[in-house]
Amino acid sequence: MNAPFSFAGGKNPGLLLALALLAACQPEAPRFDASGNFETTEYVVAAQAQGQLLRLGVAEGDELPAGREVGVIDTTQLYLRKRQLQASQQAVRQQTPNVAAQVGALEQQVANLQRERKRVVSLVKADAVPAKQLDDLDYQIAVARQQVAAQRSALGTQASGTAAQAAPLREQVRQVSDQLRQSRVVNPVAGTVLTVYVEPSEVVNYGQPLYKIGDTKTLILRAYVAGDQLTRVKLRQAVKVLVDAPGDQRREYAGRVQWIASKAEFTPKVIQTKEDRVNLVYALKVAVPNDGSLKIGMPADVLF
Repeated sequence: MNAPFSFAGGKNPGLLLALALLAACQPEAPRFDASGNFETTEYVVAAQAQGQLLRLGVAEGDELPAGREVGVIDTTQLYLRKRQLQASQQAVRQQTPNVAAQVGALEQQVANLQRERKRVVSLVKADAVPAKQLDDLDYQIAVARQQVAAQRSALGTQASGTAAQAAPLREQVRQVSDQLRQSRVVNPVAGTVLTVYVEPSEVVNYGQPLYKIGDTKTLILRAYVAGDQLTRVKLRQAVKVLVDAPGDQRREYAGRVQWIASKAEFTPKVIQTKEDRVNLVYALKVAVPNDGSLKIGMPADVLF
């Protein structure tokens, strides 16, 4: 008859080996200090003019530099309006008097009378002509000077009037030029096109979204830590970021803490269990250079 099995009295090597193998097969609980999801700063590029979208050279996934012109909205009516205003400006300029040319003839007349006066003064001193002739010249010079002043005043008033007409035209031309500039769709920031909302040939309105762009070269991991972990985290601290990889593996990225919340909040529902939602945590942001594998919304863990 077989001997009875006993835990206290004897040792069973087979059982101990089985227990050891069972313990080794148990999956190791993942260790991390915080968890969250990747996000990025997104910009919605909207139309700054109204009309038919003649061209939009963007597609989802395109890498665009800042300042590149990627589209244009129909500017035909604006161009014709600008030509009309410029023609009106030219007409007003033609009405503007040439003060120097028109007053110059009268001023030359005054100069001639003054030279004649010098000659008459010499003759009067020599008793060659009567003094009345000098008085007549002085009167003519005074009248001529009054004519110059009157003509200058009249022409100045006319020039002020045409200048007043030209000023609003000039501002309207500047306004239309600005509208023409805003009809060009210029990419505001460097990044990756995430979503395209419209297609060429569609009629767009002012403020209508055209496409969305975000910086995917450096993603931001928004994670949450408990209050007792705050002493282990500081700004610009280098941390390890772990993401899931095939074969139950974990892929490691280098990250750096760039922001820590100053106030606590309840744990977001999307990353913790129901029991943990009542806990107060602090949000932090970790900048992670992206090699192309990281995606917006992907979960990740942080090791301090």
